[in-house]
Amino acid sequence: MGAAELGSWLVAGMGGVWESSPGGAGALLGFRRAMKPQGNKKKISASSLREAFKKIIWPRRRLVFLGLCLIALNRASGMVLPASTRYLIDDVLAGGAEGLLMPILLGLVAATTVQAISSFTLTKLLSVEAQLLIAELRAEVHEHVLGLPVRRFEDTRSGELVSRVMNDVEGVRNLVGTGLVQLVGGILTALIAMVFLLKINVAMTALALVPMALFAVVSSLAFKRLRPAFRERGRLQAEVTGRLTESLGGIRIIKGFHALARENDIFRAGVMRIFENVKSTLTTTAAVTSLGTFFVGVASVVILGYGGREILAEQMTVGELFSFTLFLALLIGPIIQMANIGTQMTEAFAGLDRTAELLQQPGEDDDPLRVEVMPRINGHLRFEDVSFAYEEGEPVLKGIDFEAQPGQVVALVGSSGSGKSTLASIAVSFLSPDTGRVLVDGVDLRTVELASYRSQLGLVLQDEFLFDGTIRENLLFARPEASEEEIVEAARRAHVTEFADRMPEGLDTVIGERGVKLSGGQKQRVTIARALLADPRVLLLDEATSSLDTESESFIQESLGELLAGRTTLVIAHRLSTIQRADLILVIEDGEVVERGRHGDLMAQEGRYHRLYTLQARI
Repeated sequence: MGAAELGSWLVAGMGGVWESSPGGAGALLGFRRAMKPQGNKKKISASSLREAFKKIIWPRRRLVFLGLCLIALNRASGMVLPASTRYLIDDVLAGGAEGLLMPILLGLVAATTVQAISSFTLTKLLSVEAQLLIAELRAEVHEHVLGLPVRRFEDTRSGELVSRVMNDVEGVRNLVGTGLVQLVGGILTALIAMVFLLKINVAMTALALVPMALFAVVSSLAFKRLRPAFRERGRLQAEVTGRLTESLGGIRIIKGFHALARENDIFRAGVMRIFENVKSTLTTTAAVTSLGTFFVGVASVVILGYGGREILAEQMTVGELFSFTLFLALLIGPIIQMANIGTQMTEAFAGLDRTAELLQQPGEDDDPLRVEVMPRINGHLRFEDVSFAYEEGEPVLKGIDFEAQPGQVVALVGSSGSGKSTLASIAVSFLSPDTGRVLVDGVDLRTVELASYRSQLGLVLQDEFLFDGTIRENLLFARPEASEEEIVEAARRAHVTEFADRMPEGLDTVIGERGVKLSGGQKQRVTIARALLADPRVLLLDEATSSLDTESESFIQESLGELLAGRTTLVIAHRLSTIQRADLILVIEDGEVVERGRHGDLMAQEGRYHRLYTLQARI
């Protein structure tokens, strides 16, 4: 056999062993809350690993143990080929021991079969568990996101949060595919291979490991550079997704203002920033992979040169050289695979870093003061010197004081930006005051479990938000356990049946995203019916009749009269003609109550309310 043929066989044999290792099999690693950011450089601390073991691995200990057994069986069967090569070449081919040929071949067939079956079983088990873990993490992140304070949603695009929920946890699949079991299998293979290598030739083992040590150092430096890049990619993807979500939601505005080209330019700029990031990481990964190939080549040259001299000096047999080559491949295979494994794990950790940051943001219910369960509400609402600011030094509300008795209607009036919506948001616990107190039946809302309070709230907002689905499903959103009779009655009282009965599917008509298939007035009536079905104790109406024509408004005013009976109601009103019968009207300007009283009293004062009302009446 010539030197060229020998070299080709050696390199081919090394590559074949690497490819035969069970790619995709790995540990059930996930880091959920265990990954704690520590400044700009993210590291996984010992406490984080202990937490991950306790929350992720230990509950799956039986599956992990089965995976370890399978990987041990897989790697043990993988040792049969390099171990038998020496005997095949030296004893059978060179020594003429034909009786050993068939046992060696049968042993190789059996080992290959065991390796294939164990690899398939391992990959299938862990891949399924990886997808389950991703689903569980997504559900956990989604639950946490929905529990964040309302102000968090006002500061962040919804598309960015969608990206955090759906994309950032996806990296768990890579961790599961290249984690604990793969690591243990690689260590086990390397240890066994090292024993055989040292037994064959100590000096040649030391020489071959030098290039691999250099490759390990280069890879470590490269992965330190990759992790921040992957974190930045996650941020860019969230930003672009957020803009895309906005564009799709506002498509009528984009088309109406002929802004298609502008939106395309903005989106293209975003995806090109992602491309530049991907190009950078691909370049680094390709460099690591190429260096791995180079160092493998160097190791092969060292083996060929040193081993050839040993054979010529009759210090080593050809069979020992081939056996050494295959065992060396089993030793350095996991190191070379780190070019891909390390990239996947780095990307996974970057995503989980972002997930951990999100999970660590305190939710509304994390406040230790919120321990009281709100009993059935009577409706006595009181604001005591309430002040609030979105930005420090720029107060939106200043010392608001007022009181509403059970069943009263309080109307909030004022120019745009005066603080009406902020005051209403505080009343329904979407926001908390910076100073002062909000009392409901004498209970400070800061101390109340929000679910026990909000379960007794009803909302009819100016932005009549409806979910993609049927009219019936949108009504049931308020009270899923409502009976058919209650649904129909609420629809009738809000005059939803007036237009639903003309539709082929009636209340089961699909209305599209945000109710796009309904008119503004129809959507508003559905939201009012939803509030009727909820039967709330405290009600917030944000210009509830703003989208209705005159005829529909008269119908809805009758329904609202029934809805308001016995309930404390806050009404944000722009059309002052709709609040003449309110028990208390608060005129808010620049965050302060400048006038208060009933309609007749305020008109008699001829102040701010009188001017607003007169101006609207003239219009």
